Amino acid sequence: MDTKKRLQRHQVVVYAAFVLLAVGVGVGRPNSASFFEQLIDPVLAVLLYVTFLEIPFVRLRRAFRNGRFIAAALGMNFLVVPIIVWGLTRFLPQRPAILVGAFMVLLTPCIDYVITFTELAGGDSEQITATTPALMLIQLLLLPVYLWLFMGGEAAEAIEAGPFIEAFLIIIALPLTLAWLTEIWAEQSSTGENWQETMGWLPVPMMGATLFVVIASQLPRVQDSIEQIAVVVPVYVAFLVVMPMLGRLAAGVLGMAVGESRALVFTSVTRNSLVVLPLALALPAGYGLAPAVVVTQTLVELVGMVVLTRVVPAWLVPESTSPTSIFESISRD
Repeated sequence: MDTKKRLQRHQVVVYAAFVLLAVGVGVGRPNSASFFEQLIDPVLAVLLYVTFLEIPFVRLRRAFRNGRFIAAALGMNFLVVPIIVWGLTRFLPQRPAILVGAFMVLLTPCIDYVITFTELAGGDSEQITATTPALMLIQLLLLPVYLWLFMGGEAAEAIEAGPFIEAFLIIIALPLTLAWLTEIWAEQSSTGENWQETMGWLPVPMMGATLFVVIASQLPRVQDSIEQIAVVVPVYVAFLVVMPMLGRLAAGVLGMAVGESRALVFTSVTRNSLVVLPLALALPAGYGLAPAVVVTQTLVELVGMVVLTRVVPAWLVPESTSPTSIFESISRD
């Protein structure tokens, strides 16, 4: 068994090791948090680059023409999710700093490592990649609207577009362009082909590195506010349970194939916490707890994603499941 297959087979063990190491660093060396925080965007960019290399661009071009999946992803994220989030947050203390943090992170669909987790679960990751520009643009436009509806005008006016645009360019556009150029290079040169093959074993280690830098950089911030923000954890866990089921239901109703179904599940549940965090940090005085609320979702979600990469292909949308049987099994439940 080669290195790539060995890493993929034991990926959960690899992630657990990185998480434990990150917890040790976060607890034992809290002063290093600012250093690791600076590494989040570069590490994510590398992770997305090696993930994009796994997707032939001819398949990606086809994915852009799949209007049904794009419409389903947009509907789940911008129609279904807000309803679920509104319901779940009714159980939170009605404190603006806690609510705005929860709304900011839960109402914004992920645009980065959702691609990697979809790939690891055997989902149709090129569909996710093709949907990313629309997800990014629409969440940028709708987040202030949702905050205005749920909290009033003051919270909506505090949101700035800059961090969203910067994150899209650095974390999505740049790695995607480099991956496309690498694919052209590999077609024309044996050196490029060897480079692409070497990069093929990196997705699992880079996901581990992403887990490490996120947790090591943000754990001290969560520790400082744990007593006040612990109330959001059950809401985040409930979201991780409810949204995969609704994504599965939607995929069954639309008659999606297994790969598309898994992709719809992951885009429905993963949130844009790493992009939203700079927005939370930029909020005015009075919202000091919001960044810790966002970071808590990051930590809960990362653990949940490691679980879902096993649960989705093994149980929720197994390989033998047809679109019809997905819908029938939900109807029986």
